[in-house]
Amino acid sequence: MNRAVILLSGGIDSTTTMAIAESEGYELYALTIDYGQRHVHEIENARLVSNFFKADKHIVISINLREIGGSALTSSIEVPVNRTPDEISHGIPVTYVPARNTIFLSIALSWAEVLDADVIFFGANVVDYSGYPDCRPEYIRAFEKMANLGTGKGISGETRFSIKTPLINMTKAEIIRRGVELGVDYSLTHSCYNPGEDGIACGRCDSCLIRKKGFSEAGMTDPVRYSI
Repeated sequence: MNRAVILLSGGIDSTTTMAIAESEGYELYALTIDYGQRHVHEIENARLVSNFFKADKHIVISINLREIGGSALTSSIEVPVNRTPDEISHGIPVTYVPARNTIFLSIALSWAEVLDADVIFFGANVVDYSGYPDCRPEYIRAFEKMANLGTGKGISGETRFSIKTPLINMTKAEIIRRGVELGVDYSLTHSCYNPGEDGIACGRCDSCLIRKKGFSEAGMTDPVRYSI
């Protein structure tokens, strides 16, 4: 079996991506980043998801991006609520964390090189999060090229690294249906950007609204609790 590093946040997209990696026969090496995010509850959900899939290994690496700030997820900037689908789909939202995915993928690449894994699974999606520049296919291709130019195993030709983004062009409803087909338990996941201290989802941030819309369009009941 080939090894794969899976970036696992504990949300719908990364959890479904992990299910797809499992279905393709990969050994699962899950990587979660504690970056000082407002929604730190997701880290525990990532652990639950990793246990659910019986990952070969799951590591949590801490990087305090609050020292940099610049995002509603890593500073005192307010998380937008009750935005319309049109508002959500236009522009770069304040929940964008500067260069976050480049940082995450770089850490994943480092671990992949150590593990002799040639694949990184990343739950990027451009349908619901079109405003995030580091989720676009051209960005993924550019990072993949860099991965093979900037690593010892890549430049020696020993390994050809690839970034797999199986959800990149799927709607949230399609992602949820695919996950259900693969046996995902979405009650283990967390999506909210601004949960209460008890971890209950707000139900009003962009991520909650997109999640609820996805389950509705998939004709399924969302197993997660919301404060409203």
